[in-house]
Amino acid sequence: MGRVTIPQDSGIARLFRNAWKASPGMGRVTVHGSLFTRFPMLEAVIVLAGIACLAALGLGLASLKFAVAVDPRVAELDAALPGVNCGACGYAGCTSLARALAAGKEPATACLAGGAEVAEAVAAILGVAAGSAVRRVAVVHCKGATGVALDKGVYHGVPDCRAAALVGGGPKLCGYGCLGLGTCERACPFDAIHVGADGLAHVDRQACTGCGNCVKACPKRIIDLMPDTERVYVRCSSPLKGKAVKIACPVGCIGCTRCVKTCPVEAIAMAQALARIDPERCISCGLCAGVCPTGNIDDLVAVRHKAVIDAETCIGCTKCAAVCPVEAITGEKKQAHAVDQATCVACGRCSDVCPVAAIGRGDPVPRAGASGEEAA
Repeated sequence: MGRVTIPQDSGIARLFRNAWKASPGMGRVTVHGSLFTRFPMLEAVIVLAGIACLAALGLGLASLKFAVAVDPRVAELDAALPGVNCGACGYAGCTSLARALAAGKEPATACLAGGAEVAEAVAAILGVAAGSAVRRVAVVHCKGATGVALDKGVYHGVPDCRAAALVGGGPKLCGYGCLGLGTCERACPFDAIHVGADGLAHVDRQACTGCGNCVKACPKRIIDLMPDTERVYVRCSSPLKGKAVKIACPVGCIGCTRCVKTCPVEAIAMAQALARIDPERCISCGLCAGVCPTGNIDDLVAVRHKAVIDAETCIGCTKCAAVCPVEAITGEKKQAHAVDQATCVACGRCSDVCPVAAIGRGDPVPRAGASGEEAA
């Protein structure tokens, strides 16, 4: 059979619109109309494809026009940072801090969690001097352990300090004591604080990075960040007067002011009835811990040694005399100096600044109130 032509608007054309070939007996079928008529969706597909191409071209041109140059150091800085996103630096995460460092908005020591090692790495990338930053560690200002501080009830509920604090301030009679339910422990990304068997939070000074997460998590606000060089702490947070403190906790600060009167550099002041040590002025001599009647002031140094100057080694630079807070060192310039043993408070500052290591340790001076963690 020959070719068959079917009108476009006929019923047969509608039946065979999408057919390419007829049956063998019918021969080839030709339908009047364009390609768009055969495939009604083709026109829409082409239009959408054209729009997509135009949109892609527009986005490509816009990305070139409005491109923001990225400092290649950001990736290096981000890799050098710890990556724990603790927020101690004040930024949302390490990547945000990396951008700020690359832009020169923060010093190389901005990462508190990383310490000196990270500061050196950051400084090397930025091509600047690392400088120095005072390392800070968390200190829990409470000594009222389980069985020592009195309880006013028993808490049954969610094991969280914040939840317990909502129920009458917590189970302890002292409203300023550690609740010991581990909220600070869970907030620490460095596993540096744990609640011990005594029901108090204890800080691992070596693991602590000073990120401050535990400070923010504590509902009683009894955790503080202190310089790592500080060795003497008041372990109480109650501003109440002596009688009220004694009833609730026999090891709390009773505001007797003995520590204030004993401090040779006036580094201790009273805030209401609570002794406060100024870390900027404190020389960590530990004299205050020795006179505290309740043993509330902790001295991390178990045994201290008074300074002794080797006359043959001393060059008379006078640096030791300049830093001595009690003027226990005397001597002329370029002449051997001497230490008045009766006046020396064994703070160790003189030995830290001696350029020729002429200052050594004298006889040990054990002190009451020392925790025994360190020796100086």
